[in-house]
Amino acid sequence: MRKIKYSWGALAGRGSKWEKMSGENARMVPRDTHEERKKQEAKRRGKLKTVAGKMLKAVAGGKEAAEEKAGGEDVAGKLLKTGTSRKDEEGQMPAEETICGFIEQGKFFEACDHIYDLEHSGNDGVGKSESLYTLLAEQMWTVVGEALSGSGGMFLEPLQSVGESLRWEKQKEAEWLGSSQETDSVSTWSPNFWRKDLEEKLIQYMTAQIPPFGSSSNTDETALKQHLNHLETAFLPSLEHRSGVFKEAGLFTTYARCCHASLSSHLSALTGSNHFSFRQCLLVYEWGLKMYRSSSETCLGSRQSPQHSPSLGVQHVMWIVLKTEEKLLAVTRKEVGKALKEAFDIGKPPCADAAVIQILVEKTEAAGHVSENLSEKVEAVCLEECLSFLESYENEVRSFIQLDCYPGICSSLRILENCCILRTVWRKLTYIYSVSTGQDIKVNGFLDRMEDEITEHFLQTVTSTVKGTLKEHFKKCDSGFDHILESLKQSFLAFGKKKTDTYEALIKAVNTIIITEYIQALLTTSRKSSSVQRRGIISKIEEDHSMLQTIFKECLGPTAGSLKDPIKAILELIQTSDAEGMKIALLPILKEFPDLRKEHLSAVLDIKDSLSREDRASLLKVFHDNCRESETEANLLFADIEVKPRKYGLCGCLCC
Repeated sequence: MRKIKYSWGALAGRGSKWEKMSGENARMVPRDTHEERKKQEAKRRGKLKTVAGKMLKAVAGGKEAAEEKAGGEDVAGKLLKTGTSRKDEEGQMPAEETICGFIEQGKFFEACDHIYDLEHSGNDGVGKSESLYTLLAEQMWTVVGEALSGSGGMFLEPLQSVGESLRWEKQKEAEWLGSSQETDSVSTWSPNFWRKDLEEKLIQYMTAQIPPFGSSSNTDETALKQHLNHLETAFLPSLEHRSGVFKEAGLFTTYARCCHASLSSHLSALTGSNHFSFRQCLLVYEWGLKMYRSSSETCLGSRQSPQHSPSLGVQHVMWIVLKTEEKLLAVTRKEVGKALKEAFDIGKPPCADAAVIQILVEKTEAAGHVSENLSEKVEAVCLEECLSFLESYENEVRSFIQLDCYPGICSSLRILENCCILRTVWRKLTYIYSVSTGQDIKVNGFLDRMEDEITEHFLQTVTSTVKGTLKEHFKKCDSGFDHILESLKQSFLAFGKKKTDTYEALIKAVNTIIITEYIQALLTTSRKSSSVQRRGIISKIEEDHSMLQTIFKECLGPTAGSLKDPIKAILELIQTSDAEGMKIALLPILKEFPDLRKEHLSAVLDIKDSLSREDRASLLKVFHDNCRESETEANLLFADIEVKPRKYGLCGCLCC
């Protein structure tokens, strides 16, 4: 059999009554008086007369089918009058007329039985039954609509018959499936769609009673509180008020399910907005939890009779709470991830670790005020998002390292500072959150790898930059060396985590690189310079040394005094006026820098233009007598400085 589809507007009378009834401000509560009852009955009778007249004309045979339209409708009007005794040749009223009489009187259950008998009687009973089932459904939904409009009391008996008809349909369907008849016939049987149609009508009406919250981008928490309060104090009580007649009619389970379906759909639409924040989702969750805890007073189903499941309403409210919780945790993950990305953007100055802690902890604390269980779940999501962010940040750092065109020194320091902040944040979180050993190991692994990789990249960048600048430093008036030092100083001074081991170790490493590259350039240039150039070199060394001292004292503070200073030692050696004084100055140099080799000293002595060959030889002899093995010494400075030895000494021998 084919499926019959119905129009809700037509079923309610094809007028605007249903729309008015289901509007946002509809509150139609007619007085239950004798006159009002007569008006309602007369109106309903008039609707049915028109429909029944058309129906009878469609299903009647013989001469009745050939009568004019006006005459047919007149017959239908007479037929629908109580006590009509029009009979056929055998003295019996036609089945169609009997069924229409039951429908008009609101005896839908009796009509069901008669239509079913007609359906299985042969003689085109199937075709006639389809039309009668349509008529029956239209009138049942009209009764339901009137009951929802506030006139439920006067429609109790017809509404009870609607409930009996739905139970009749379920019983017949079970009998049909238990027989040898094809299941396809069951699936297309008109009454098979009644229950679904009833739920659609109920949900449509209930949804229309919910006032709109506003635009989906409304992020006003006060407006949301007012909206939820309206649902609690107006919407739910109005549905509860109308539930009584449906309970008496045996339709309470369907009614309650539709109530919660409409409410859950509305709340899901609210929290499903991309503009809904964590705080707003938490408000909805808190409201749902409140409804769940006080379901005996406010939720539908709280006053259910014993034949209904006492947990029906509670189960639906709990489902709403769980769905809201899912959205809340998803929003938590989204907001935490976004906040971490913004806080540790490589292109922006690093943020304070306290701000990052607040981003994470404030959500957990807010959730804790609502539910301890929710707080634990929010905490778990925050920790998971931290791990996820660190993994993505590590990949971002590696991509940055591969981009040679990216401004290296400043951004590398920024990443290193971010690593310091992340390490501080994580250490604090281990005291606030329940961090597992596995999570702690994983996070520290991320941070160790990132620090090692970016530190190596940073030092390589500094080395290549300084090396390129010093290549012509002693031959040009302005090589740009001072600009490099100033840029480094500003970057270091902007580093927020100066009291960390990472910062101090980094400064010392940069100092070693600069000193090493400086001496390398100095010793390489000294052997290729004229006497005039050598005197200029000494003056430049003094200026550079003073500038280096100032910069590293600003960056390191008092600990800068522990840095090795070979430039100062070289200046003191070559500025000593006599050979004996130079021998005395050489001894502490050999002690402090045991990796100093003969070619290094020879290149340094080349800078002192006034040194005689004899004095040079005696100084080299002092070096030979006092030098010691340096392979096992730590923090060697001269070991990596390459100076090509002279092919022949100044005197033509191999000794100098």
